[in-house]
Amino acid sequence: MPANSIKVLLVEDQQDISRNIADYFESKHAVVDFAYNGEQGLSLALEHYYDCIVLDLMLPKIDGLQVCEKIRQHADRHVPIIMLTARDTLADKLQGFEQGADDYLTKPFALEELWVRCMALTQRHMLNTTHTLTIGDITFNKQTHHVERLGKKISLQPIPLKILRVLMEAHPRALSRSELCDKIWADEPTDSDALRSHIYQLRKAIDKPFPKAVIKTLHGVGFALDISVSE
Repeated sequence: MPANSIKVLLVEDQQDISRNIADYFESKHAVVDFAYNGEQGLSLALEHYYDCIVLDLMLPKIDGLQVCEKIRQHADRHVPIIMLTARDTLADKLQGFEQGADDYLTKPFALEELWVRCMALTQRHMLNTTHTLTIGDITFNKQTHHVERLGKKISLQPIPLKILRVLMEAHPRALSRSELCDKIWADEPTDSDALRSHIYQLRKAIDKPFPKAVIKTLHGVGFALDISVSE
């Protein structure tokens, strides 16, 4: 198998579309698993390792938004998700991103573009799964929990540290408040005041001492890192 081979889960109920995508991806040496309804797609996504998931929105049993949300809630790792759908309004796209999608491609689409987007997300995610996360001027060592910004060591309490790591691993995607709470506290009950307090502590450490703030609040969406990868 070629070194650049990736494993993709394709969740699409229209078999002709699935076959076209699979034929093209397999010509690029990808390994493709199929699911034809949301329930099956969710089960495969949680049970197996995939480099990328291509997820249709209009699915039998469980729709794509719910599948995406449940993957983000229950998966033990972040797997890139591209939503594939005929819904093309801004509201539809925002809803997709709020549920945890990393990218969004509307039908009809070019197979070449879908492949390039899958590879871009996969490669970015592979970079972020090394021991050290580096985005802009922030460096986070996932083994030692050592954090630096512009070469200056930053001391963080456990919860703000977790928030920073989750935001860095999701970058450039925004995380909704509910998704952030799920990733930090899992099934333990919490409230928005607790999150707000920890975000404040994170900002105090990572933003206040520096010329540019990087913790960005997106009203109606959630939080993201305001960092260009070229910085």
